[in-house]
Amino acid sequence: MSLLRLLTARRTSWVVVVLGLLAAGALIGAVGQAEQPVGPLVSAARGADSTEGTALQQRLPEADGSVAVVVATAPGDGTLPPAATRRIAAAVADAAGPGVLGDDSEERLQVLGPPVQPSKDGTAALTVLQVPDLGNEANAEAIDRLRDRLDTAAPQDVRFQVTGPAAVQADLASVFDGATFRLLAVTGAVVALLLLITYRSPVLWLVPLTVVGVADQLAGVLATRFLAAIDVPWDESTIGILSVLVFGAGTDYALLLISRYRDELHVHEDRGEAMAAALRPTLRAVVPSAVTVVIGLVTLALSVFPTTRGLGLACAVGVLTAGVMVMAVLPGALVLVGRWAFWPRIPHYDGRAPSHDRSLWARVGHGVARRPVAMAATLVVVLLGVALGTLRLDSGLSTADQFLDTPESITAADRVAQSFPAGLVDPLAVVTEADPDEVAAAAGRVDGVESARVGARGDGVAQVDVVLDGSGSTASRIESLRSALSSYDGTHVTGTEAVALDEEKGSERDRGLIIPLILGLVVVGLALLLRSVVAPLLLVLSVVLTYFASLGLAGFLFGPVLGFEAMSSNVPLLAFLFLVALGVDYNIFLVTRALEETPGHGLRDGMVRALASTGGVITSAGVLLAAVFAALGVLPLVVLAQLGVIICIGVLIDTLLVRTVLVPALAIWLGDRFWWPRRVDAGGA
Repeated sequence: MSLLRLLTARRTSWVVVVLGLLAAGALIGAVGQAEQPVGPLVSAARGADSTEGTALQQRLPEADGSVAVVVATAPGDGTLPPAATRRIAAAVADAAGPGVLGDDSEERLQVLGPPVQPSKDGTAALTVLQVPDLGNEANAEAIDRLRDRLDTAAPQDVRFQVTGPAAVQADLASVFDGATFRLLAVTGAVVALLLLITYRSPVLWLVPLTVVGVADQLAGVLATRFLAAIDVPWDESTIGILSVLVFGAGTDYALLLISRYRDELHVHEDRGEAMAAALRPTLRAVVPSAVTVVIGLVTLALSVFPTTRGLGLACAVGVLTAGVMVMAVLPGALVLVGRWAFWPRIPHYDGRAPSHDRSLWARVGHGVARRPVAMAATLVVVLLGVALGTLRLDSGLSTADQFLDTPESITAADRVAQSFPAGLVDPLAVVTEADPDEVAAAAGRVDGVESARVGARGDGVAQVDVVLDGSGSTASRIESLRSALSSYDGTHVTGTEAVALDEEKGSERDRGLIIPLILGLVVVGLALLLRSVVAPLLLVLSVVLTYFASLGLAGFLFGPVLGFEAMSSNVPLLAFLFLVALGVDYNIFLVTRALEETPGHGLRDGMVRALASTGGVITSAGVLLAAVFAALGVLPLVVLAQLGVIICIGVLIDTLLVRTVLVPALAIWLGDRFWWPRRVDAGGA
């Protein structure tokens, strides 16, 4: 018995379904996801100066930890009374005492520097505390305890807030609490609703949703275990993006299969035979589509950022998992439930395939066929005009702008900046193996440096804390500092602002390398699939046009409507990858169907028939995928919201305009030249 019959025959399909679901359930329940790695180098750009500095920093005695800054202010931002300094010191000492790291812990948070540093204007004071590295969750709990105990110990005329790197990380961990579950719930609800609308059946939607839901959980286990095995890290957002992609891609594949299956049920009395007839052409579209997406995702392994590499590899595993589950388990599940699952629109056997000649998409196809040049030219001009919105986009988000809802660590940092020199809460860290006093003296002579003080020492390494005065561009000050210290061996500049600068450089490098590589791989993949040169080039150009149009429309929305100050530096690459990979999906769905229809009807009518047959399913899949990616907005970071918005816009443009108007118009306009050098009418299909 062939594999195809094994998956679809009523006598054997139930075995595949049961074994597939049991195996997936066993892995999900017994193995589970791997533990997420933590540490200062998890997301650091490979080879960057700040990364070298952070690695060297780990040799310092106080390396296993971070810094929290307690900010004390008077109510209404008035002046703190002279006697407040003593009471602030006592309150902080009490709050940072035994129990702050856990009920059973006798360890205290150590004070770095003076117990209290009052500001020159007398409106604020701060205390710097060393927080040991206990892991993301435990550190977040420690900061929460510190804040609660400060609220209890605070004098009547003093308000406490906690900021600094440890507090920012704690707030980041806290805002992700329950966020993945919310994303899963919203994604599942969106998919269920759209499947219900698409199939107009109270039962059918449950079958693909169940299979894709299991695939999502299985993908999380397989992806994290794979990354842990090859020692590639991932971050909090990886599982969220992975879930969205698995739900989106898996449901797309399911829609394509069920659309074919519904048609074949009219032709075949035996539903196993109908599924076999539907699965064969579906595999011809889904397999190259999934392979293309996976290859695109794997290119992220070339990124300088470890967590970006982890995201690409995890999503590649997710797409493979979704494809295997949908193509192996869903056919048997649909055969088992029978025709009644389509109720009330049950496809009965009548010996002939249903005609799509009078569908909405057939009318669209005929309209495009009448004026292909005008349609293509108009749409290209409109999309190019929309793409001009990219000129409104600024790149690079500050730490404060990365949260959708501003946490205490950010508001407290803003308050510190009003009364203290810029960078005092989170100074630049010059980590050196040279003479630290000489390095500090050289750093202090750099224009824009407020102070340079030697801090921790040990194991042949020292750290010089550099506070900038806030004048001029922070990036230019960091570059000047690095240039001034370049003659000192083993000396590197790190810290939050230096890391952000290196992240921007790393993102530029990634875009310059990975985007051309993705385009080249997609063109080659389509050329091999279609045995054509012209069609792949035009299809890829249409996807690139969609990408710039979606970025342009986002440019009109981000600032004025959504209030985003700038676009995160890694969003353009990720948006490009997902839009190109997913856009190729719909290209393959349409063009492979056109290859089936063209030999018997010619390219013009073949393309119209292909659009009539696939227009509904591609549009349903596109709307569903757009809604699923929009669900990323429930996660707490601006970068994920921006990514979701751009992909949502791009997928809608692709499915409603490019794939249904532009591509058919170009193909009809070019005629047989569209397939060049392939000769489809001569039996090439």
